[in-house]
Amino acid sequence: MSSPKFPVEKSALRRFLLSKQALLGADRPLSSALQMIKKLECVQLDPVSVVERNQHLVLGARIPGYEPKHLDDLLAGGKVFEYFANAACVIPMEDFPMFEPTRIRIQQNVAESLEKQGLVVDTVMEQLRSEGPLPSRAFQSEKRVHGYWDNKLPKTKETSLALNLLLDSGIIRVVKRERTERYFDITEGSISPDLLDNTSAMDEATAREMLIEKYLRAYRVFDPRDFRFGWQKLKAAERRAEVERRVADGTVIPLEIDGAERQYYMLAEDLDELERFASNDQSLEFSGGTVTFISPLDNLLWSRERIKDLFDFDYKWEIYIPRAKRKYGPYAMPILYGDRLIGRMDPQIDRKNGVLVVRLLQLEPWVEKTNELRHAIRDALEAFAAFNGAKDIHVDQSDLKM
Repeated sequence: MSSPKFPVEKSALRRFLLSKQALLGADRPLSSALQMIKKLECVQLDPVSVVERNQHLVLGARIPGYEPKHLDDLLAGGKVFEYFANAACVIPMEDFPMFEPTRIRIQQNVAESLEKQGLVVDTVMEQLRSEGPLPSRAFQSEKRVHGYWDNKLPKTKETSLALNLLLDSGIIRVVKRERTERYFDITEGSISPDLLDNTSAMDEATAREMLIEKYLRAYRVFDPRDFRFGWQKLKAAERRAEVERRVADGTVIPLEIDGAERQYYMLAEDLDELERFASNDQSLEFSGGTVTFISPLDNLLWSRERIKDLFDFDYKWEIYIPRAKRKYGPYAMPILYGDRLIGRMDPQIDRKNGVLVVRLLQLEPWVEKTNELRHAIRDALEAFAAFNGAKDIHVDQSDLKM
């Protein structure tokens, strides 16, 4: 017998999700970077630097006064670590043990490649033992090899390939960043003894369960058809079974969302909070106010299908789309206003001249262009420029008179 579905309006579910994502206007908490990473479960890393990097945009959108140094300090202080969750992410250090089976699986996958790099790997490990932590530039090599990220010709320094294979397998890790430069050290020597003991004791079944639960808390409103479900290599039938088992034991609730194409679920522990947003309490009534620019790899956007179903907003990151086929621009960021995504802003920082260049600012056709909205967008652009170190703003194209 199937479990009854909980009926909910899109607007209530949007507000619930935004609240869990620390993006709901006045409800946004004043928080430290570490508290925010724990609330979100993890934050995705990305090297693209059209503006500030994704991890800093995510935290800066949620924490007043946030600076990139705050995250760098957490990493150097051993409060967070970097590894694969939704993708390459920064994760609270206490979660390190649950990723051990993932590290073992990747070690097995790259074992042959590591063996081929044998002498180079040994040299890198010995240098880290004697001198670490070290940046990649500390490892000298003239030979170029074919890295797995190279499209055609071998152009990767062999020590760089060795570092990346060791990093992916968890044998070494990033222990600090000085802006764009990563410093590596051997994992075993850079983790506390207690955490290493917990990691050694972690069995695959327990880790699997913990990772799935972490995924569910990160997404809050989820769909088992997501190929990243549980941040593990799970087949479609396994993903469905994990959700169905939790529905059967009452820890997960199926949702009935009018107009949604997909079946979504939520944690039962969140039901009371969702019902608050579904109530007629006027104190929770939506109002506009704050505008926030959402980075392309923000936690809110991890499921493009969910964004379409709940926000009626189609979003695609166009950075890897050929220029001629782009519709909005390579780094177009959704514009959040209250509980709606109302358009896109495609930015680029002219660092030499200290200018935020807005290549396109375009609103959805249904958006009413009020004076309140104009002021909110102007304030958001000024804050975004300041966060990115720009003193001036130049708008190339916009359908909103500022």
